[in-house]
Amino acid sequence: MAAALITNELYARLLANGARSAAGEDIDPRPVVKLFTPDAGATWLLTEADPEDPDRLFGLCDLGLGEPELGYVSLAEIRSLRGRLRLPVERDLFFTAEHSLSWYTQRARQSGRIVTD
Repeated sequence: MAAALITNELYARLLANGARSAAGEDIDPRPVVKLFTPDAGATWLLTEADPEDPDRLFGLCDLGLGEPELGYVSLAEIRSLRGRLRLPVERDLFFTAEHSLSWYTQRARQSGRIVTD
């Protein structure tokens, strides 16, 4: 059985961060989840979900074009994506963020891609 793209526990953490942001708190959390396309170059490090629109996630997005950026993405759209071999997006089951989102963002901008190790 395949693992859920985002488990209930991870999603609850995304929503908690989103609630803090919505309340006006200036936060720089560690990414909660890393998603990627196994047969393409896209990667997402996600930190929060919008409490008003739970499909709307925020994080560092890298579509494999050499220009990673912070922004919002649709979970439904990520679920619908397929790479060259038609494989769906997966969650990195072994990813545990060691740094804040700003740290990963700075390194991604320096290297042109998300680097997690």
